[in-house]
Amino acid sequence: MTDVRIEFDVPAEMRDGVVLRADVFRPAGAGPWPVLLVRTPYSKQDPGILATLNPLAAVRRGYLVVVQDTRGRYGSEGEWEPLRHEQADGYDTVRWAAALPGANGLVGMYGPSYLGNAQWMAAAGKPPELKAIAPAFTWSEPFDGLFGRGGAIELGLGANWSLQQGANLISRRFHDAPDERHRRLVALVAELDGLDTGAYWELPAAAFPAFARHQVPDLGYQRALADPDVVAACRVTDKYDQIDLPTLNIGGWYDVFIQGTLDNFRAMSDTGRPAQLIVGPWSHRSQGGHQQGELNFGLAANERSLDLRSTLGELQLDWFDRWLKPAADQSAAQRRSAPQAPVRIFLTGVNRWRDEPAWPLARAVDTPMYLGTGGRLHVEPPAPDEEPDTFRYDPADPVRTHGGQILMATEYPPGPFDQERVERRPDVLVYTGEPLTDDLEVTGRVRMRLVAASSAPGTDWVARLCDVDPAGVSRNLADGIVRVTGEPGQPAEHEIDLWSIGHVFRRGHRLRVQVTSSNFPRWDRNPNTESVDGTDSTFADQTVHHDAARPSRIILPVVPAGEPVLDGTGSRD
Repeated sequence: MTDVRIEFDVPAEMRDGVVLRADVFRPAGAGPWPVLLVRTPYSKQDPGILATLNPLAAVRRGYLVVVQDTRGRYGSEGEWEPLRHEQADGYDTVRWAAALPGANGLVGMYGPSYLGNAQWMAAAGKPPELKAIAPAFTWSEPFDGLFGRGGAIELGLGANWSLQQGANLISRRFHDAPDERHRRLVALVAELDGLDTGAYWELPAAAFPAFARHQVPDLGYQRALADPDVVAACRVTDKYDQIDLPTLNIGGWYDVFIQGTLDNFRAMSDTGRPAQLIVGPWSHRSQGGHQQGELNFGLAANERSLDLRSTLGELQLDWFDRWLKPAADQSAAQRRSAPQAPVRIFLTGVNRWRDEPAWPLARAVDTPMYLGTGGRLHVEPPAPDEEPDTFRYDPADPVRTHGGQILMATEYPPGPFDQERVERRPDVLVYTGEPLTDDLEVTGRVRMRLVAASSAPGTDWVARLCDVDPAGVSRNLADGIVRVTGEPGQPAEHEIDLWSIGHVFRRGHRLRVQVTSSNFPRWDRNPNTESVDGTDSTFADQTVHHDAARPSRIILPVVPAGEPVLDGTGSRD
């Protein structure tokens, strides 16, 4: 068994003189070893961070592991400005880690969420020693899942995350005033505990009052309105051409950043650089768990028994072996365990893994299903004389978030849930297809083209795709929102991006589409006024058209049955 030596709070000086501190795990002996680096704002000793890729397991595989607190967090110096310094500090830290005693000069980075974005930013800085990254559960475009979505604010995520990070900031700020520190922490915790009935409802959401009360920086939405550099500091979409190294992208179908993970993989694949993708039936907090929402996807979905072949941690170490170790140092078992195809996805509905040559699937065919009279959803285009459907949206009584691709206060768990309480509301239109006579696979990006009108000059449209089982239970798969302005009463076609799924609707199941105007507090409420930045609101009378001249339809990437694919071993069916 390899001995492990741990050094705590090892200092690294950044270019501006600020000192960041890391814990360093190293094998006994002289080395040299490749370095695995993770940079976190959540404490380098947080058990969840250490579990993302066990440093002890990595040491046993012959790696020197560095876990660093980012600027302004826990053991590191500097001011806490979320996402602001990760490119420069990442570059400096990679170069420092590569020169540590026992290091061989080759560095890989890993970690999820904020830690994943820190990898992308460091890679864009092009430190010469950085040779591979494994970003997980992270975004590509900040205004598509991190700060906002479809023009709405990602309120559920931003409010909860920003307030939670305030605890360490308050502890540091009032380090020498313990009574004041305790008072402020008690107030902050009370705010978090009461978020669902308190601060989530405060207006204006774009200048969230709770942040000012506790003097904590927001995740980035408010700062981005005042300073575009905030967005540039964490946007991946405009940096792909700067990143010339292999990437292992890991995501979950119920993760708040799943589309960003998919987009990052596709963009890197398009450049021709080595890239792999693993997507399980996972959410953000339960990264790698097999139970999501109301459904158990089976032990083979768990990252600790991934497809009953390996673990997600072992797959990551195999990935780094390929790029940070010479072939002579890789065992035959390790080489065999590496994925044989660029893409490995978990198909919900049938609950099995499948390997693919690319994402998106080239064989998927965009197939419309049309909204119809009487709540029907069908493949035939609508008749010319179909009457529209109507509902009233009241911002004072919004549709409440119930499951989905979310990261919010604990009252709002992610994943699939019975939608009965949502679908019985009068402000939610429901359209349902006939029972399927055969299995139907929908794998790829889902979009809604909604022809609708509002009595308000500005409003929101929300669409959700559900799977209805033979017992009539409707469970959510994906949803999206678009914030629009226009002439009151005039119909217009709006595209709503529901992001991507990998799902098989089983024979006897039915497809269902919900249409409404809110999903709160995941997204902030549209007040139906000229401006969303104020505190005034009014109701809006909403009209959804679905006649031949104005067809509303959902576009599904349908995978034809019987097409040859790769199974979980990389072999052709």
